[in-house]
Amino acid sequence: MSYHLHFRAVPEAEIRDDYTWLEEFMCDAWDDLPAECAAGIADSIDKDFSLVDNLYAAAATLGETKNGSGESGTWELPIFGGRPVYHPDHSQPPLLILTPEETRTAADFLIAAPFDTLWEAAGAKIRAPFFNWDEAEVKAIFVSHHTSLRAFYQQTASAGHAVIKMARY
Repeated sequence: MSYHLHFRAVPEAEIRDDYTWLEEFMCDAWDDLPAECAAGIADSIDKDFSLVDNLYAAAATLGETKNGSGESGTWELPIFGGRPVYHPDHSQPPLLILTPEETRTAADFLIAAPFDTLWEAAGAKIRAPFFNWDEAEVKAIFVSHHTSLRAFYQQTASAGHAVIKMARY
């Protein structure tokens, strides 16, 4: 079974606050994922997204000068942050929307938060599910996730766009 967290940049004025519309938009975007990732308007993390959130949560345990964020709670924005839009009967996970301002805050956090410091604080917890893997290989996976998210959020924030997130199971 495969599961992903799909991120899509969208001009805020184009977003409808309607689960059905958002779901259809994200499903159409999923069909174009490789091209949209290449264009910098989409990103996706397969099955590791909760662990990436754990990596960013390490910022809360670090001092302000070490986590780079300057604000508490900014670590929550890149993965699970945003305003939820619920399925009408709550049978599906909510979609999440980050405003352009929240997107800028997430980008600033990802730019400022030093990966190696976060890894030092959270790496042991993140490596646990990969107990029989080489540590360098696991770290490289998360460096790749972090680098990709940082580029996506930076480009999206520069464009002044919002972000829609959809968990795909």
